[in-house]
Amino acid sequence: MTPVRIDIVPVGRIAAAVVEYLQLVLPETLNLPCRLRHATIDIRRAYDDRRRQYRSREILTQLADLDEADEVKILGVTDVDLFIPVLTFVFGEAQLGGRAAVVSVHRLRQEFYGLPPDEKLFLERCEKEALHELGHTFGLVHCRRLGCVMHFSNSIAEVDLKSSTFCPSCARRLP
Repeated sequence: MTPVRIDIVPVGRIAAAVVEYLQLVLPETLNLPCRLRHATIDIRRAYDDRRRQYRSREILTQLADLDEADEVKILGVTDVDLFIPVLTFVFGEAQLGGRAAVVSVHRLRQEFYGLPPDEKLFLERCEKEALHELGHTFGLVHCRRLGCVMHFSNSIAEVDLKSSTFCPSCARRLP
């Protein structure tokens, strides 16, 4: 089923500038309209006291359970620190070939690493990670090409190395 749009869902507190930026740039790359959608996602259910982080899978499940047509992709955007049990943290998670994805901006800010703020770099990182997770919802897996937005990023340096575009091979597999 061909997607008709992307709904961006703020999860917890998230700066309006991030959501507004994603609403502008995602349609340019994915050729789909984006709209802001307000929905109740209970991030408290995802909190892990021991790790002091949030389980991305729990947030992802809540996003996927939002009643909407299958042809709508849902991107949750949050400022909380996400993890999956086998990794220290994740920048995001998505349902491979599904309808929902979540991205965290928590570790995308320069300030997280003790560096001065850089709003332009921060928004570029948000764009890359949003495109990456949405790429998974379209069935794309991690790409071996270093510059492709679908390249796996295990650190902020790896996020910075990749571009905000899909390589020709990944782009051909987008709807």
